Amino acid sequence: MRTFAVVAEHGTVSKASTLLGVAQPALSRQIKDLETELDVKLFDRIRRRLVLTNEGQLLLGDCRSVLGAVHSLKDRALLLRRPDAGVLKVAATPQTIDGVLSVFLARYAERRPNVQIKLTEAFGTELVTKLDRGDVHIIVTTAGAIEANRSSFETISLPPLEFVAAFGPALDFEKADSIDVGRLGPHPLLLLNTSFAVRVAFDAACRVADFRPNVTFESRTPHTLLALAEAGHGIAVVPSVLPTHRYNLRIVRLTYRRKPLREAYAIVFDKRRSLPPAGQDFCGSLVGYVREVFPISRPSKAGVKRVAARKGRTT
Repeated sequence: MRTFAVVAEHGTVSKASTLLGVAQPALSRQIKDLETELDVKLFDRIRRRLVLTNEGQLLLGDCRSVLGAVHSLKDRALLLRRPDAGVLKVAATPQTIDGVLSVFLARYAERRPNVQIKLTEAFGTELVTKLDRGDVHIIVTTAGAIEANRSSFETISLPPLEFVAAFGPALDFEKADSIDVGRLGPHPLLLLNTSFAVRVAFDAACRVADFRPNVTFESRTPHTLLALAEAGHGIAVVPSVLPTHRYNLRIVRLTYRRKPLREAYAIVFDKRRSLPPAGQDFCGSLVGYVREVFPISRPSKAGVKRVAARKGRTT
């Protein structure tokens, strides 16, 4: 099954042979044996590449689940010896890593020094894919990234993300701590690209508000948007989990019909697999920390000058 999954991902026996350290004839026999045992053709050979058949595509997900369960069993057996130790694999977006986990993990390490946190950065559906495959134990993500039919996923709610607009001192904008999303219309917007679930949620909110954003720039790097906004290239729309105090920016909360634009935010794990003993403690600690610090990015109270002064104090 491992051979099947690796060949499916890379499309050739030669690449799979190198990755697995097994001779090509042996890999080919393994694929043939699996097809014989299942009585299903898994691949079509097209121009020297192996392409999954429809049946192979459907079975690949089941195969990965089995492999993930085997890996989880090994991890579980090891961790049962040390319930206060072991490895916990966590994946999150760059803004969550920056705004939440960078400080939280340092605190958690002081309390649980024998728990090793392996942190992975991912975006949108990449997070769900990693959890589904068993690559990670826990993800921190928005509700929009989780498909409605994912009954195998357990969620622990966190305070919701709010959307904020960040802009530099050169922009002449109204002096309020919140604005309706429709008021952004005349201005160039700097947005996270559509690989982020929060961008998908923002686009949905714009459609509901009957507002078409004037998108000037899209990025996979949140701080690029803040740097561009500080330099006067437009208004950055970012989730409130992203730290903005390092920049000379004014922050306002985005609303629609006087209600904040929000997106549900949660810790998610897969109920089909055993969560390491440290997992429950980690989740509970993270919930408490997020409630303590949210929102990370808060509306400016006294305009740009105060923001600039605060920046000077923190550098």
